[in-house]
Amino acid sequence: MKTKTLIIGASVNPDRYSYKAAERLLANGHAIYMLGARAGTLFNLPIEAAPLPYTDVDTVTLYLGPANQPDYYDYILSLHPRRVIFNPGTENPPFAARLRAAGIVAEEACTLVLLSTNAY
Repeated sequence: MKTKTLIIGASVNPDRYSYKAAERLLANGHAIYMLGARAGTLFNLPIEAAPLPYTDVDTVTLYLGPANQPDYYDYILSLHPRRVIFNPGTENPPFAARLRAAGIVAEEACTLVLLSTNAY
């Protein structure tokens, strides 16, 4: 397996980009954790409804709009990921600045594009 990614905003709905990201991350050999509004199962992996204290997250990829992100600020910082990807529609300059101040790369990008161009 490659790096571990936490998808925040995970969904079992195949029309959602978080679903597509989970599918493509797994297809590209990345281990994933998923956190969503509702607990569930996707690709035989759990979607957690409450944050868990993971210790091995390299990347957090966000699928939550800025208005829904504040409840996750401290949680994401506590994970000490190498980077946080702000997918289209999730851009949040104040939180990105806070991440950078903590030594975490804050990247405005699309996980699906990064994967498709081998830039993930």
